[in-house]
Amino acid sequence: MTSTHSEDIVVRLSELCKAFGSTKALDEAELALRRGTVHALLGGNGSGKSTAIKILAGVYEADAGVIQVGSGTWSPHTWSASAGKSAGLRFVHQDLGLFDELSVAENFALDAGYPTTAAWSVRWKELERRVGELLDRFEIAATPRQTVDSLRPAQRTMVAIARALQDQDSSSAVLVLDEPTATLPVHESELLLRAIRRRADLGQTVLMVSHRMQEVLSVAHDFTVFRDGRTVATLVEENPTEQHLISLMTGHELERAPAATASRPALAKTVSLRVEDLVAGPLRGVSLTVRQGEIVGVAGLVGSGRSSLLKTVFGVHPPESGTVVVNGRLQSGAEDVMARMEQGVAYVAEDRVAESSFMELTVRENLSISALRRFWRPRGMDLAGERRSAADLVRRHNVKTPAVDSVFASLSGGNQQKAVLARWLRREPGLLLLDEPTQGVDVMSRKDIYDTVRRSAAAGCAVLVASSDFIELCELCDRVVVLRDGVAGAELSGTQLTPDHLTAVTQSSVPIPTGDKS
Repeated sequence: MTSTHSEDIVVRLSELCKAFGSTKALDEAELALRRGTVHALLGGNGSGKSTAIKILAGVYEADAGVIQVGSGTWSPHTWSASAGKSAGLRFVHQDLGLFDELSVAENFALDAGYPTTAAWSVRWKELERRVGELLDRFEIAATPRQTVDSLRPAQRTMVAIARALQDQDSSSAVLVLDEPTATLPVHESELLLRAIRRRADLGQTVLMVSHRMQEVLSVAHDFTVFRDGRTVATLVEENPTEQHLISLMTGHELERAPAATASRPALAKTVSLRVEDLVAGPLRGVSLTVRQGEIVGVAGLVGSGRSSLLKTVFGVHPPESGTVVVNGRLQSGAEDVMARMEQGVAYVAEDRVAESSFMELTVRENLSISALRRFWRPRGMDLAGERRSAADLVRRHNVKTPAVDSVFASLSGGNQQKAVLARWLRREPGLLLLDEPTQGVDVMSRKDIYDTVRRSAAAGCAVLVASSDFIELCELCDRVVVLRDGVAGAELSGTQLTPDHLTAVTQSSVPIPTGDKS
């Protein structure tokens, strides 16, 4: 580890321990933040980084250790959320906690209070003036009267950051960002990261948790890596490579898989999905095909209809017009989700918690929910057979869980996603629809998911992937369709399929030659 000068440190966690039952979430973990830097806290799911953040936020109480912020020192039993706020810690989580229908000014006031007259009337001009000054200070291109839902994604995150820091001087506050770019497309992430780095240049100390390695490398000054609850590396003013960080997180070198088109034989010509002139929601005439054994990506700006396309194909939304042909069968538009499932279509939704999981049920029950008939007997469920089947799925898909009867909510995000994917693949679908398949997933689980998707494609499954992660699309897909203005505005494959080219094409209004759609 690289040492740091004590006078530079504004936050230090020393010998931090936290156990949940017999599981050690933190085992004498260490973390030190230098003033005016962006510090990346890295680690796989289950490494302990989320537990450390929750201890800092006062959500969990550590079992042992020392917490130092500024000139103050606390034991775990005296530290609390109010102590952290008084010490200058401010948190912005992945769920920003903004109210979309309210104005920017009102969102600030809900945190800091409304200025009022003696008669308790709101002094709106004063509020808007104060918020306007904050927007200028944080370089946010918005007005106090704008509603939050009218802002771009990166602006929304910056509003949440400015709101959290509105009562603090930049040099004295410590900003903790938990997955700030997890739901942002690439170009919005770049805008946000530049803004975060500017805050650090002005003296702001930032602790950032993120699974997006390229983004971390572009913005962070220092790095701390957790593994199995312990600090395995602290890098100060170093320039590590992505592979070096991954090896620290995993404890071994993680081989990078070859690109999809380089690792599979020539594609079969049988078309599993054909969409022609599809109109539904933001889609205004989308046409595309996906062949057996092919992985096709869908890119586009926020609101382009990526998710709407997958949901319409799966039967969640009925199309207004156009045609959808699944495995050679023309769809009438009246088919629901159950009908699509019977036709061999599987769908992993973007919102894992709300749409794809039963958090209060066990891992076993989540895995079995898509194949209940397989375990039904005249006298009830074959629980022993269900457990054996669940254990086999957990093993084959590398889902890390203490037991198949563990509550699903106790799994890390990456293991939840692997379990959701395993649940669908047990049905042996002919068409797999994936919406943001690795959002908020650590690098090791991401590799497991990519390997699973590639194996499915190699076995003949057609895969359609909607993602805002251009690196993911380029690494995983044979070709990528770019949605613009409600239609398929471009298609990239081969040497054209690079993150830089995807970024340029997605944000451009100029059409380019498209690939073969036969």
